Amino acid sequence: MRAVEGAAIESGAVTGLQLMERAGAGVLEAVFATWPDLAQAGARAVVLCGPGNNGGDGFVVARLLHAHGWKVALHLFGDPDALTPDAAENARRWAGLGATLPPDALTPEALAQAQLVVDALFGTGLTRPLDAPVFQRLARMLDDARPRVVAVDIASGLSADTGLPPAGGVVIPADMTVSFHRPKRGHVTGQGPERSGKLVIADIGLEPWAGHADDV
Repeated sequence: MRAVEGAAIESGAVTGLQLMERAGAGVLEAVFATWPDLAQAGARAVVLCGPGNNGGDGFVVARLLHAHGWKVALHLFGDPDALTPDAAENARRWAGLGATLPPDALTPEALAQAQLVVDALFGTGLTRPLDAPVFQRLARMLDDARPRVVAVDIASGLSADTGLPPAGGVVIPADMTVSFHRPKRGHVTGQGPERSGKLVIADIGLEPWAGHADDV
């Protein structure tokens, strides 16, 4: 995916921001197609963003949900000053609509009241375990509240190569995973099938550069 996305961006045909926008729109389309009851305005979402481009996708999803009339609480698990450039731009766009909250502002009550939780914490580039207390607390609260969870690209905590959590860290299970362009090995191996829920592949316009994956 890095090779394909890099080739697409280097071609000048698309920017990283445009791919991020397409990814966020693909997540929303899959959510409404899978759960038509969520297409109504006025529902509540909790969006969990990490510091990388996966988190940037989450900022896009939050903005699109807000435009659809949802009440959105967005929590950033990371340093806002350390966001990747495209994620930082989408964080800026979100800032005109709502607050960016810290992890410790997330409560069990908020999760229990949410019709949807968006896991945009960590994507396919994760190589370290999610073993910090903040992620252990999050996993416990989600297990207790049992909201519908959609993962952006891959359930946070899973390796996209093996479908296993690195070094036995926490995994955030999803009811649905929306990935982009192609399934990843981690969706179908190890714990991937049971942790990913329904797998939906969204087309974000990368097919012309698909052959660049052969160069990796």
